[in-house]
Amino acid sequence: MLALQAVTPAALADAVPEVTLAEARKIIAQVHRGEPVAASSAVRRTAAAAVQAVGHVPVLEIVSEVASAIDPFVKYLCESEPRGDRFETVRIPLEDQGRFTVCVSSQVGCALACTFCATGRLGLARNLAAWEIVEQVRVVRARLPRGRVHGVVFQGMGEPLANLDAVLDSIAVMTEPCALGIDARAITVCTAGLPVGIRRLAREAPNVRLGLSLSSAIAANRRKVMPIADRHDLDDVIEAVAEHAQLTGHAPMWALTLLDGVNDSDADALALVERARAFAATTGKRPRISIVAYNAIGGDDPYRRSAREAAFRAVLAAAQVASHRRYSGGSDVGAACGQLAAT
Repeated sequence: MLALQAVTPAALADAVPEVTLAEARKIIAQVHRGEPVAASSAVRRTAAAAVQAVGHVPVLEIVSEVASAIDPFVKYLCESEPRGDRFETVRIPLEDQGRFTVCVSSQVGCALACTFCATGRLGLARNLAAWEIVEQVRVVRARLPRGRVHGVVFQGMGEPLANLDAVLDSIAVMTEPCALGIDARAITVCTAGLPVGIRRLAREAPNVRLGLSLSSAIAANRRKVMPIADRHDLDDVIEAVAEHAQLTGHAPMWALTLLDGVNDSDADALALVERARAFAATTGKRPRISIVAYNAIGGDDPYRRSAREAAFRAVLAAAQVASHRRYSGGSDVGAACGQLAAT
């Protein structure tokens, strides 16, 4: 059946010929208000009945909802029937009180095996359907103590660009005024670096922002921690990111998780300076450099958090390359960057 929370009015009208576009807008609004599909002054009985015959609103089981004791982050462990696959979602508080971002998963597990990421240890079970992605946002929204969902980051479990059809479908619903009504500019899709997907994202969702997990601007150091770098050369990835910036007008976010003795040297910082300068010269956009503290991912943790973060950022600052330190909350409940493992 058609998952009604994962279709736009246009898609619903296409799928159910008995429904006009105007009626489809009213029906999608009913769904996202948590109401049953029903006839009204704006929806004919025949139209409502046609949708009821082919559509439903599947739900995720919330296995656990765990709030951090150190900050206002909340992690949700979701289970999807009938297979019982589990994946995680995180509610992220923003500085403006009453505003939240939802960190969503796009896959059950991940095939890319980044060595600093707990999800990468799981391998890939399957892609999530568009409704499972959208439903993560709906779950968080329904449980807000106050305020609203302001944005979404595709930075949970999985590589979003490896499941791009479902990701694009879910973004269409998230940004649809009749559905979740989230500004596309408040949505960021984060990738380990799939050039074809980056270019497609630019064409099909140009208002959405792009984040790149860079790890190191030195290709050899990047390959040490990101196996995907053996298949997609860093120069090719940066070229695709540049095309995205030129087409969309959005500066990308470059994220670096600093690992002690791996990618935190002055040489790494200087290489980042050169990459950032070249990128700005080519695109007219300065990448937004986000420095992420490493979060432990298990008892056999292969890495340690870098003690050189301040020194690394000082090298950038001396070269007039701006950076910021990303606050990655919820580490006490396994909700921080790199920690999601469906537990």
